[in-house]
Amino acid sequence: MATLDNLTDREKEVLKYVVENFIRSANPIGSRSVSRQTDLHLSSATIRNVMCDLEEMDLLGAPHTSAGRVPTDRGYRYYVDVLMESEKLSNLDERSIKSRLEEANITVVEKENLYAETSKILGKVARLLAVVSEPNISKGIFQKLEFVKLSSNKILVVLNILSGIIKTVILEVDSDISKQKLDTLASTFNERYHGLALNQIRELNPGKLHDYRQKESGVINKLINSFDKMNADEEKGSKIFVGGTGDVILQPEFENPRNFKDIIELAEDRNLVIHIFQNNVKSDNDMMITIGSENDDEKLKNYSVVTTSYNVGEVKGNIGVIGPKRMNYARMISLLKFTSKLINEISGH
Repeated sequence: MATLDNLTDREKEVLKYVVENFIRSANPIGSRSVSRQTDLHLSSATIRNVMCDLEEMDLLGAPHTSAGRVPTDRGYRYYVDVLMESEKLSNLDERSIKSRLEEANITVVEKENLYAETSKILGKVARLLAVVSEPNISKGIFQKLEFVKLSSNKILVVLNILSGIIKTVILEVDSDISKQKLDTLASTFNERYHGLALNQIRELNPGKLHDYRQKESGVINKLINSFDKMNADEEKGSKIFVGGTGDVILQPEFENPRNFKDIIELAEDRNLVIHIFQNNVKSDNDMMITIGSENDDEKLKNYSVVTTSYNVGEVKGNIGVIGPKRMNYARMISLLKFTSKLINEISGH
């Protein structure tokens, strides 16, 4: 029997055909279909023998209800690693994502809406669960801030992070502070902390480090508290957005009520989503694909996860899709690459 290192060309072609047609149709693939549709010019009986060999190698499996075969987790893995050809994203998909993001009309101040919106759009186009995290702002390099007085006890802080990320924070202060004092305070803060990462500034604790007047010290302390909150939000995943629940349930796998319930629970399990990004994303923006049993979490054993990270200058965020193992992996890779590039462009403006 052939090993996975040296599958014959015939075995490779049959496996490739079965995987790609099962992805397309969601129906088990029979030997007659392979015999008719491939260029192998082999009889159904010969194809059946090849499929039996692939089954012995645990690359194909046979559902009880059908004479056809479906890929196993191992079969999908071999396909993704060895047989899959890259697929250029269709113009329709590109236009669809681009135009929907343009329609969302995200302004500079509403950048956080970009990530929520992207998860919805990606979920709709992929017809899978799409997961997008905001960039990891607390590691961003501080450029400058501006204080805008909204009322006697409310101040809007506009934070500029290197690479064009703008974050707004509203501070509630105990007593009124003049615009002139706020401008001086901003100027002093910018001079001292320009070029440091936000989490470095947090650790320096500027409110205690410098001799500000009481009112000013109160503003600075509240600002640093807002940095703490940003960091805590990132750690607990409240800046992760999941879209596409309404689209993934249209896949044939979820006609079964139990599977339907499982995917809904998966979409709502924030801890699991955080866990996926902690374990599945490589630091160098490569694609990471985990299939079925390769996933650590029991809830993901029937699913595949494709993840990558995107850059906004020095800051990284994560993006991925979760869905049935019967997903078009080549298309998902192109879709994530294109969407990551788009996020980068929009965030950098």
